[in-house]
Amino acid sequence: MMKNNVLIVVDMQVGVLAIPRYDREGKAALINQLIDAADVVIFIQHAEGEMGVGGDLWQIIPELQQPAHAHYVTKTACDGFWNTTLDALLQRLGINAFTVCGCATDYCVDTTIKVGASKGYAITVAADAHTTADRTYARAQQLIGQHNEVWAGLSLPGNPVTVIPVATILSAWRSPL
Repeated sequence: MMKNNVLIVVDMQVGVLAIPRYDREGKAALINQLIDAADVVIFIQHAEGEMGVGGDLWQIIPELQQPAHAHYVTKTACDGFWNTTLDALLQRLGINAFTVCGCATDYCVDTTIKVGASKGYAITVAADAHTTADRTYARAQQLIGQHNEVWAGLSLPGNPVTVIPVATILSAWRSPL
């Protein structure tokens, strides 16, 4: 019986990561661990400007594994649900809970988490497997920590967002039913 460990990887694309991101290599390694252990992997890819669908900049970064059974969703906004096939895909697959990771913490990852939680999905954030760039008023590491704190404290009665490290997620996924 499959446990249905679902992973959504947000915007880990060549064009997105062309801007220096905090600990790209380390984050990619952690995301690969999640990909290896997941039953279902969904890659969300942003399409805008030079990152047109199918172009070189739109592609998933080469250091990430892409399982043959992976699903792909294209988006044009920070929200992975807005005008995309993500909600329909999750419903078709009977998925009501997923783990999320990717880039950028303070934009597309944040928006996708908040919208998904508002839609009623049980969301686990891989606390150490999302990244962003330094911004004008905050360093990437500060933004990552601050967003983990915000997500863990979201006020969604009956549907809290869980924020835990990859090692804890993998331990839960590998435990017997």
